[in-house]
Amino acid sequence: MTDRIAAEWIAVDWGTSSLRAWAMRGRDMLAEASSERGMGSLSPGDYESALLDLIGDWLGGGVTPVVVCGMAGARQGWREAGYAAVPCPPVGQGAVRPDVSDPRLSVAILPGLSQTQPADVMRGEETQIAGFLSQTPGFDGVICLPGTHTKWVHVSAGEVISFRTFMTGEIFALLSNQSVLRHSVGDGWDEAAFADAVRDGMARPEALAARLFSLRAESLLAGLSAASARARLSGLLIGAELTAARPYWLGQRVAVVGAGSLSRLYASALAPEGVVAETADATRVTLAGLAQAYETLRETT
Repeated sequence: MTDRIAAEWIAVDWGTSSLRAWAMRGRDMLAEASSERGMGSLSPGDYESALLDLIGDWLGGGVTPVVVCGMAGARQGWREAGYAAVPCPPVGQGAVRPDVSDPRLSVAILPGLSQTQPADVMRGEETQIAGFLSQTPGFDGVICLPGTHTKWVHVSAGEVISFRTFMTGEIFALLSNQSVLRHSVGDGWDEAAFADAVRDGMARPEALAARLFSLRAESLLAGLSAASARARLSGLLIGAELTAARPYWLGQRVAVVGAGSLSRLYASALAPEGVVAETADATRVTLAGLAQAYETLRETT
């Protein structure tokens, strides 16, 4: 249990493998807590107890609003929150309210966003987009959200216009942990090897499958280090992604929102293309986006 805090409302980011919560007063954070009880380990009937285990000491005698983004709204989650179709504001419409037994809770789960052509969905990233826009008034351009499934999002006049998802992070994890490359890719990092591989991946994306196996061959024949192999694998995949995402970032104002280390990789990969990307911390903008959603929900209820 957490320390006793008198929260005005509670912000929650429910991921596949983890649960994060913040006790809030307005836009000020009073306390934070996390657990490993993500969507992947829960059945629909487990969500309320998992939440109460984490935030119970933040609840007073009255009703406390709880605003939730992420996988709690997935089809396999607490209650399906569906998707708002773009173009639309990133948050502020279509929240659903799961049944709860504890009278101190009033829970709102935010929907994701969907796109028909080409078919695409996001869940959780829309809250980061809302948070970034609340902190960057008048932003018009593209937001890149790197991660397991990287999003490139065109934003204009406060609305998400279109987006594309790239499975670059998941492919990196699969190749480095479960393919033949697991014998070559290890810890450490080689910045020069990463930069060279980004250029190679962008220049010859059609050769990606062959260049990937070269990493294994070079480790056997030329002593390619595990750190260099790791950096080159990342660079090849990100380079191929940047080529495919060129219509999003070319000639646009670009912001990269994510974990610090991953955001720096994308920013450094874009720099030789003449793109000076702004960066923002994912946790900070997630919290700002949940605050934006809370304020919108409060105004409309």
